[in-house]
Amino acid sequence: MTAQGPITRAPMMPPEQPLAFPVQDLSAKYHDGAAPELKHKPATLIWRLATFLPALITTGGLIAAFTDWFAMGGLSVFEAMLIALIACTFFWISLSVSTVTVGLVNMMRPRTPGDGVPAPAQNVALLVPVYNEVPWDVFGNACAMLEELENAASVHSYTLFILSDTRDDEIAEQELRAFASLRVNLPAHVALHYRRRSENVDRKVGNLADWVARWGGGYDAMLVLDADSLMSGQAIMDLTDEMARDPSAGLIQSFPQLFGAETLFGRVQQFSNTIYGAALAEGLARWADHEGNYWGHNAIIRTAAFASCAGLPRLDTFRSKGALILSHDFVEAGLLRRAGWGVRFVPQVKGSYEEVPATLIDYVLRDRRWCQGNLQHLNILGSKGFHPVTRFHLFHGAMGYLLSPAWFALLTVWALIGKGEEANVIRYFTGENPQVAWPDMGHVSNLAILVFMYGMLLAPKFLGAAALLRSGPSLKDLGGAGQFLLSFLTEIVVSVLYAPILMVQQTIAVGRTWVGYTESWTPQARQGGRYGLVTVLKFHAVETITGTLLVAGMVEGIITLWLLPIAVSLALAVPLSMLSGAKLTRFKWTSRQLGTAEVFNAPKIIQSAKRERTRLRAVLEASDSLPAE
Repeated sequence: MTAQGPITRAPMMPPEQPLAFPVQDLSAKYHDGAAPELKHKPATLIWRLATFLPALITTGGLIAAFTDWFAMGGLSVFEAMLIALIACTFFWISLSVSTVTVGLVNMMRPRTPGDGVPAPAQNVALLVPVYNEVPWDVFGNACAMLEELENAASVHSYTLFILSDTRDDEIAEQELRAFASLRVNLPAHVALHYRRRSENVDRKVGNLADWVARWGGGYDAMLVLDADSLMSGQAIMDLTDEMARDPSAGLIQSFPQLFGAETLFGRVQQFSNTIYGAALAEGLARWADHEGNYWGHNAIIRTAAFASCAGLPRLDTFRSKGALILSHDFVEAGLLRRAGWGVRFVPQVKGSYEEVPATLIDYVLRDRRWCQGNLQHLNILGSKGFHPVTRFHLFHGAMGYLLSPAWFALLTVWALIGKGEEANVIRYFTGENPQVAWPDMGHVSNLAILVFMYGMLLAPKFLGAAALLRSGPSLKDLGGAGQFLLSFLTEIVVSVLYAPILMVQQTIAVGRTWVGYTESWTPQARQGGRYGLVTVLKFHAVETITGTLLVAGMVEGIITLWLLPIAVSLALAVPLSMLSGAKLTRFKWTSRQLGTAEVFNAPKIIQSAKRERTRLRAVLEASDSLPAE
C-alpha cells in the first residue's frame, strides 16, 4: 500500500465460524443446560445483610425522626409526601456508605492465595467496537495491548478484532490505513482483524451480535472492550485465568480505572474513581457474588453461554413498539444469570482502563444517553426468570437518575418553606399563609439537616481514601502526602460545586426521556468539545435561573441562607461549566493537581498506548496531506 494510492480491500477477517444466537423471550423463563450448578458461598448472605440492613435501619431512623418532627401539629398529606421523598433519597446514600464500609472491611482482610493450579488454555477474541472514533487512538491502544500480549508468556491465545460501524467515509479510510500500519509493524503471526459493516443495524448491540453469529463459534471467550478501553497484558491474562478456572462463570467484569484526563473536570472524575472507587467496588463485589453486573466493556464473556442466552429482543413500551434496548449491558448480565451462568465482578484485577469526558457538557451529553437507557430498564423489571439481585441492579440503575428529580423536588420544597409560616415564598407573593402546616425550620434544624446530609455524602470519600491508602498505591505514586491532601480537599470542593448542576441536568435528562425525546447516540467527544459562551448559556439556562431566584429569595429574607452553597453553584453554572474544560496539563504546577498513580507513575501500558497513538497520528496525518496520484 502506498500512502497516496488506493487501499487494497483484501480479506481482513478469518473464515467464518457461525454460532447460533437466538433472540430471548423475556416473557418466559430460560435455563441453559450447559451451565454448571452455581456454588454459592454462605458468606454472601452475611455480606448482603451487612450492606442492606444498616441502610434500611438508618433510613428507618431518619423517617422516625422526621415523622416525630413534622407530626407536632398532626401529619398532613404534604408532610407525608415530603417524608417519603426524604426516605427515598436517603436510602441510596446510606446504601453507598454501607457498601463502601463492607468494601473497606474486605480490603483489610488478608487475601487468600490462589491454589496455583494452571488455568486451562483458552482461545480468546478481543473485540473493539468503534463508531466514528479517532482512528489513531483506537488502533494505538490496540497495538499497545497486542505488543504486551506478544511479549508475555501465556497458555492462552488471543485474536483482536476491530469491529467498525463507522459511517464517515474519511474516518473509515483512516481506519484502513491504521490497520495496514499495524499489520506492517506487528509480527506476522499476531492475530489482528478488521471488519466494517455496511449498515450499523442495532448499533453496538448489532455490531457485537454480528460477530458472535458469524465468528463466535471459533472462540472460547470474548473480551469486550470499548473504543477508549485499554488493558495491560497481565490484566487480560488475569481475566482469562479467572474465566478458565471458573466453569460456572458466564461473565467476569473488571474494574476500569480512568486515565488520560487533562482538564479540571476530567481530573476530578479520575481522582474520585481511583481514590474512592476501590472500596465501593470491593463492597459491590462482596454482596453481588454470582449476581454481579456488566458495564458493557473491559469484561470477559463465555462466548457459547452469551450466544445461548443473551440475544436481546426488541422492547415494547407504552411509548413505542419494537424499541432497541439501549443500555444493553445490564440486561445481558441478567439474561446470563437467568440462564444459570454466574456473573462476577473482580476488582482485584489491576491494569484495566478507560477514558473520561473532558468537560461538564460532554459528561452531561453522555449522561443523557445513559439516562434514557437506564430508565428503559423499568420496562424489563417484570421479565420472567430474573434473579432478585438482577432486578435490583436494573432498578438501581434507573434510580440513579430518578433520584435527581427527587432531590430537586426537595430543594424546591425547602426553598418554598423558607423560614416558616411567617416568612415563605407563597406568603411573600400572596400575603396569605398557604394551607400547609409548615414544619419549624429554625437555624438548628437547618444546620442539623445540612451537616447530616453532607456528612453522609462525604463519608464514602473519607472511607474510600482510608481503604486506598491501606491497600492501594503509595503516597509517592500520588505525588506525596502534601500533594495528595491538597488534591483530596480540591476534589471535595469541586465536586460540591458541580453536584447541584448535575442534579438539575439529570432532572432535565429524566424530563427529556419522559416526554419521549430520543437522544442521539453519537461518538463521545473524548478530548472535550469546544463550546462558545452562547452555547454554554443556553445549555445551563435552567440552573442559572434557578440559582438566581434562590439568591434573590435570600436577599429578600424569604429563603433560608442554608441553601446558599447550592444557590451559588447553580447561579454560577455557566462560568463553572467553562472552567471544567481548563487544561491542568498546561502548567507544571497545575499538572500535578488531582493527580493519581496514572499521572505520577504511569504504567507501561499507558506509556505504550500514548506512544503508539502519537506514531499512528503522524502516519495518518502525513498520508492525508500527500497529493493523490
